[in-house]
Amino acid sequence: MTDIGIIGSEGRMGRTIAALLDGSAGHAGGVDAGGDVAALAGASDVLVDFSTPGALAANLAAARAAGTPIVVGTTGLGEKHHALIDEAAQDIAILQAANTSLGVNLLAHLVRDAAARLGTEWDIEIVEMHHRHKIDAPSGTALLLGEAAAAGRETTLGEVAEEGRAGLDCTRTEGAIGFASLRGGSVAGDHQVVFAAEGERIELGHRAESREIFARGAIRAALWLAGKPAGRYAMADVLGL
Repeated sequence: MTDIGIIGSEGRMGRTIAALLDGSAGHAGGVDAGGDVAALAGASDVLVDFSTPGALAANLAAARAAGTPIVVGTTGLGEKHHALIDEAAQDIAILQAANTSLGVNLLAHLVRDAAARLGTEWDIEIVEMHHRHKIDAPSGTALLLGEAAAAGRETTLGEVAEEGRAGLDCTRTEGAIGFASLRGGSVAGDHQVVFAAEGERIELGHRAESREIFARGAIRAALWLAGKPAGRYAMADVLGL
């Protein structure tokens, strides 16, 4: 049995993951802010981190010192966080995912394929909605989908993203990937990628009806990652995409 340690165990995701652990995975325990991450890393076969960006450096250091693989599901990561992950991945197996839903990651694969096959005369817009308490925008999942679309067009999201349009002159730039973020109620996560051309439109989307889908995906990722050699992995690897 693979023992999973949960970092951020008192958060929504941490509690959901713990509740779903069954015969396929043991619960090595959990820590929250101020907890002993090093002790948890030493007692676990694999760690799952759904804490905060500010805690990532310490969490990676603890996993690295113990030689324990880690699934990083924390959102709101910036370039400095990804640099830390790249560095730690030289010594341990790390799977970083903006979204651990299997459906969302399959959607990203479809978005990349569609973007690669359609020309820039097809405008791409990404619309996401989450609960009123979500802090970051666009969501990590929206950015994941944007990166997939940009990769399909053999460019980077930083070069083509258009966020937060407002004002009297919001004409699209050809080849841009636009984002719109909505917040309200208790929405677990809705994402829609719109490919729009003259006279026709393709819409690819995903709706999360329960936070359990992310927890189940995180558990599957953790079980897959346990025992893997050092390196940086993604949910696409888990799905064999």
